Amino acid sequence: MNSTPSRPPSGDHYDVAILGAGLAGAMLAAVLARNSVKVLLIDAATHPRFAVGESTIPYTSAVTKIVAARYQVPEIDALSGFRTVHEKITPMCGRKQNFGFIYHREGHPQDPALTNQMVISERQGTETHLFRQDTDAYLYRVAVGYGAEPRTGTRVTDIKIVPERGVMLRTDTDEEFHASYVVDAGGFRSPVAAALGLREEPTRARTRSRALFTHMVGVTPYDQVPAGRSNGQPVPWHHGTLHHVFDGGWLWVIPFDNHDESRNGLCSVGLTLDERAHPRPDRSPQEEFDGFLRRFPDIAEQFTHAKAIRPWVRTGRLQYSSTRTVGDRYCLTAHAAGFVDALYSRGMTSTLEVVNALGWRLIEASRDGDWSTERFADVDTMQQGLFDVHDDLVYSSFVSFRDYDLWSAVLRVWHAVSILPTVVVQRALRSYLQTGDDQVFRDLEVTDTPGFPRRSATTSPRCWPSPGRPARRWSPVPCPRARRPSVCSPGWTRLRSSRRPSSSAIRPTSSSR
Repeated sequence: MNSTPSRPPSGDHYDVAILGAGLAGAMLAAVLARNSVKVLLIDAATHPRFAVGESTIPYTSAVTKIVAARYQVPEIDALSGFRTVHEKITPMCGRKQNFGFIYHREGHPQDPALTNQMVISERQGTETHLFRQDTDAYLYRVAVGYGAEPRTGTRVTDIKIVPERGVMLRTDTDEEFHASYVVDAGGFRSPVAAALGLREEPTRARTRSRALFTHMVGVTPYDQVPAGRSNGQPVPWHHGTLHHVFDGGWLWVIPFDNHDESRNGLCSVGLTLDERAHPRPDRSPQEEFDGFLRRFPDIAEQFTHAKAIRPWVRTGRLQYSSTRTVGDRYCLTAHAAGFVDALYSRGMTSTLEVVNALGWRLIEASRDGDWSTERFADVDTMQQGLFDVHDDLVYSSFVSFRDYDLWSAVLRVWHAVSILPTVVVQRALRSYLQTGDDQVFRDLEVTDTPGFPRRSATTSPRCWPSPGRPARRWSPVPCPRARRPSVCSPGWTRLRSSRRPSSSAIRPTSSSR
């Protein structure tokens, strides 16, 4: 029988092979290559390419700054705020000054009282609507510039892992690559998860949602339609990420053209639905979206002149998870490990958390040769915890969408748990910049609640060590001199709603208080 002979293995052996050159893979490759780790960065696709997950939050930006400073990759810091993104990366991104939530009841006009807005403090800088095809390509170029070996347009077809020796990858061009460790940042179609049967069937997620999304032109700012003019919110809806919330789902509107310096007329639009209440219909995504707009005429006013400029993406159930994300010579990162829902913009946050936790472990392993599963076990604990925390919050949100008062209460829980972790990581960064002690970041990983780092004694400004003296290690007893963070610490304003308080139900905090 005739067969095509295999190409000989490539002569190089890599410390780490990264599958996927999107945001997670490219950022990790830059971190490792900058710190003298020999990296192979391989992806079946090429740049630039369409991606969603475009809205940043203060916590994400704080961790971005940590990764940039900790691993000495200043180019990553450019992603931590709107101004630096605009000046150093691309003029195609939008500006984010608020999180806006507008509640709708089918068959009723939108009630201006049923709105919530969280304004992002200018003191902490402005967040960003990332035009991912530009920002992801930027990170890819940074990684290659630091020495990562690029192989885009190359599909991995076979993976063999020998715990005592490393990993062999075979590609669709019949090349072989060898590495001591493989990191899968390939998203839902994770090659490692498929090869090793790591997907949890069925997923443990309680959330059950599906989505359809695209980029559009001609989307009218909600402030300019009749229903949006009477809300009286502190900041225009168009200046931030807008969520239209209703029983059974939510709709995102993320403009890239909401400032004078923008060179991008597009708007990211996505409809997320509870698949049990709204099973996938036997019609096109555009027809489904048009049918949704007919149910909510106040939302439809935003889309009177809108047109999709690329084919809609329509998913089945969004949720998937993995039985484990770390094993012998491999790690699944972020969206390769699992996904819940885009609500609250937590996907990018989880990506940054994992890059930060995985980076130093891989750097040390490349130097001492210890690639044991035990070294990376805490990364699995973190990722599984991040998945469960986000699933709890999103599931609670979908349940609460049926009633505004309940939804408003859940939203305030999210608001509270967004503030304090941001304060903690910002303090850790300040401590690191003052002392140069990496232990402050390792202390953040010591927590029973992933995504909610504990405040360490070493992160208190008044507990910085003296020169030449090591910082104190984490203790469950907080430093007595540490000042307690205020719930209104810089980074967020109070949750604001135009609805008046009532003695019969929990209401949002009034902006006048």
